[in-house]
Amino acid sequence: MKTNAARILDGLKISYELHEYEVDESDLSAQHVADKVNMPHGQVFKTLVARGDKTGVIMACIPGAAELDLKALAVASSNKKVEMVALKEVQPLTGYVRGGVSPLGPKKRYPVFIDESAESWPVIAVSAGVRGCQIVVAPSSLVQAVNARLCPIARGE
Repeated sequence: MKTNAARILDGLKISYELHEYEVDESDLSAQHVADKVNMPHGQVFKTLVARGDKTGVIMACIPGAAELDLKALAVASSNKKVEMVALKEVQPLTGYVRGGVSPLGPKKRYPVFIDESAESWPVIAVSAGVRGCQIVVAPSSLVQAVNARLCPIARGE
């Protein structure tokens, strides 16, 4: 399955693998996805959509079992305050549905912040832009592809 996110990496000549899995509509958690693609929970990153009081919409990629530290994200993104966008706003803002949000190829380019723990893995997985497919890519390649900033924004992993 070639997704828009995969095509972006192809265009940048960045190597990656696609891992498809069967979607369980009752459990869209990143931990469940990690189990399905046979990877450690800390290696599968979920992409969250937030809004800063100064910068507007931003995206954050954190390990699946972690929680987003909104204060740390605010500091990293030069905001005073950051809050999660409402679920009903995710698709209109990104073009992606819950469980399939990718930092690659949203409708509009937003600043992307990736938890620094990504650097401790040779590869990480992020959504390929649809439920049921993950892109496995080197963290440095993902940072390059989305012009992301690595910073400590996750807690509880």
